This record gives sequence, C-alpha cells and structure tokens, in this order.
Amino acid sequence: MSLSGEKSFLKSGHLPTLLAAFLYFDFSFMCWVLLGPLGIQISKALNLDPAQKGLMVATPVLAGAFLRIFNGLMVDHFGAKKAGILAQVVVILGLGAAWFVGVPGFDAILLVGVALGMAGASFAIALPMASRWYPPEHQGTAMGIAGAGNFGTVIAALAAPALGLAFGWVNVFGMAALFMTGVLAVFILLAEDSPVQPPQLSLAGYLKVLAIGDTWWFMLFYSVTFGGFVGLASSLSIYFHTQYGLAPVQAGYAVAACVFTGSMFRPIGGWVADKVGGITALSILYVVAAAMLVLVSFGLPTLPMALGAFVIAMLALGTGNGAVFQLVPVRFGREIGVMTGLVGCAGGVGGFYLASSLGYSKQWTGSYQDGFLIFAGLALVAFIGINIVKKHWRASFSRGLTEMDKVRI
Repeated sequence: MSLSGEKSFLKSGHLPTLLAAFLYFDFSFMCWVLLGPLGIQISKALNLDPAQKGLMVATPVLAGAFLRIFNGLMVDHFGAKKAGILAQVVVILGLGAAWFVGVPGFDAILLVGVALGMAGASFAIALPMASRWYPPEHQGTAMGIAGAGNFGTVIAALAAPALGLAFGWVNVFGMAALFMTGVLAVFILLAEDSPVQPPQLSLAGYLKVLAIGDTWWFMLFYSVTFGGFVGLASSLSIYFHTQYGLAPVQAGYAVAACVFTGSMFRPIGGWVADKVGGITALSILYVVAAAMLVLVSFGLPTLPMALGAFVIAMLALGTGNGAVFQLVPVRFGREIGVMTGLVGCAGGVGGFYLASSLGYSKQWTGSYQDGFLIFAGLALVAFIGINIVKKHWRASFSRGLTEMDKVRI
C-alpha cells in the first residue's frame, strides 16, 4: 500500500471503533477456542475418548456458527454496539458459571462449549461494525484488521495450558471472565455505530438474502477458509499430543505457531484482495490449503515437517478469510450484518465438521487421515466453485460500483 493510500485509509473511517472491534473480536476468540488448548487436561480429568474429545472442541464452534446468525440480525436491527454489549455479558456469565459451579462431566463441558459459542459469534458484530465506517476501496483492509481478532486463538494457545497446569483448568474460566469484563469496559468507551445504517426490516426481510444464489456461494467459500482455520485451531493441541507425544504446554506452543500465521495473514489477505482481487486470491489459496491437508493426512514422520505443513495451510486459510470478506461487502453492502452472520455461520459449521470428523476418524479408524482428506476435498470443491462464478461476479459486481469506487474483485 502506498503512503497516500495509508493516509486515505486512516482518514476514511473511525479508528477508535476499528480498534474496539479488533479488541472485542480478539479476546472473544480467545474465549471461543479455550477448550482446545485446555483439551488435553480436560480430557484426562473427565476420561474422554477420541470421539468425545473431538465433539468437545467442536461444540463451541457449532454453537458459535448458529449464534452468528442471531448476532447478525441483532446488528442490523439494533446496532452493532448494543449487540456487542449483550453478547459480551452472556459470555462473561457463562464463564463465571463454569468457574463457580464447576464442570463435573462430559455433558457439563458441552454446556460450557455452548456458552463459549457466543464468544465465537462476536464475528457477526465486529466485522459489520468496522465495515460500515469504511468506503468500498478500503473494505478489504478494514475487514482484515477487524478480523485479525483471530489472533485471540494465539493467546489461548500460549496462555491457557500453562495457566491450567498452574491453577487448575476450571480456574482458567474464571480468569477469562474477569479479563472479558475489562474488555467490555473498553468496548463501551471506544465503539461507536456508524451514522450510515441500513433501514430496519422484518425477520423475513433480512432472510431474503437466502433466496440469492451468491449467498450460498459465499457460505461455501467461507466454510472452507474459516472452517479450516478454526477447526485446526480447536483440534491441533490434541492432535500434536496424540500424534507426536507433546505435553500440554509444548502442544500449545506448536498450535500458537500455526494460528499466529493464520491470524496475521487475515488482514494481509484483505489487503492482497484489494490489490489483485478476492477471486484471484481465493483461486490460489484453496489449492495451497488442499495440498497441505492432503500432505498432513499421511501422518508426517517428524513434528517439524508437520508443523511446517500446518503453518502453510493456516497461512492460506487465514489469507482466504480476508479475501472472502473483501468480496462480501461489495456484493451485500446493505445487508452486511445478516450476511456476516450467515457467512460466519457457514464458517463455523465447517470448523465443527473438521474438528469433530478428526475425532471420529481417530476413534473409528485409528488415524486422522480421513478427516483431513475429506476437508481437502471440500477445498477443491470451493476452488471449482470460485472459478464457476468468477466471470458472472466480475461483471455484475462491477455494475454496482461507481467509477470512483471501483475495487478489484
């Protein structure tokens, strides 16, 4: 980005709100994936089998997926700030209940996972809040910065295992509840809703987008990019422990290296998509992600080899997340809240599928291979899909933009 471009971006929106959206999303994601980094300790304490481990880490992902639709509707109807405050309070109460009451068994940990799903649904609040402050030519960059809150997964991977060993994994929920209370205070102080808001509609009016074919294409594309990212972020701690014998803290470090790459490349993905077009970027990224998932499915003989493959996969998936959300506001600017919810839901469903299928694959076949291979196949389906729609999208999206607001798609 040129120096003049940077100045234009800094002057074109509302930086305190962008910062608030990033922080809210960042630490909500930290809470959303807590069960993954704590998974080794929880599974030993509750005596879980591989399938239960997979379902445990996948439950927050699935709950967050469907709650994203609810939050997206809340954003379009009541505004992003009110929706964000409500969602944050729910997360804090859920964490506090787990801390005070305790988690005696598998059913209880699944209930904790459902409560943490609301933290994952923060996606449908933070991104529309940021998007509505920025013009089309800066959508990729703004959405990428707000979406870099995925970095919260790195914090969870680095901190949660060590805190769990030092203080007990149940107490980690209490620490997170106290921390999120502080984050909520910052959000209330900094965040402002954009003066440009869409008109309020009925529920049926919001969901009319489901009758549009492009909605389903976006849901497919994000189910692979974000689904792959969050599915791996939730599962890799248990995978590294099972496959390579890593202790909880060391497994957390390995996961952190992977999710750091995916998180940091989300804003880069938005910036790249602004420059070369989201369609072009996604066409390349799906192939790279699929290739790496096929490679790891064969059970690479050494940890460094596996770590390298997962880092490249996360790089592609994280960049792809930014590229998808460079395109969504261009096509659905007026419906960005509900579309963020729907597309985010699809991403969460993809993550649930990957995380749970890895557990069931290990339980039923003794290997993680089938779970990785099927998801790699989904990445190739997305690659075919983006090439099917690209000619139509480039023509129809461009007709909806003025000459001054042209963006690369």
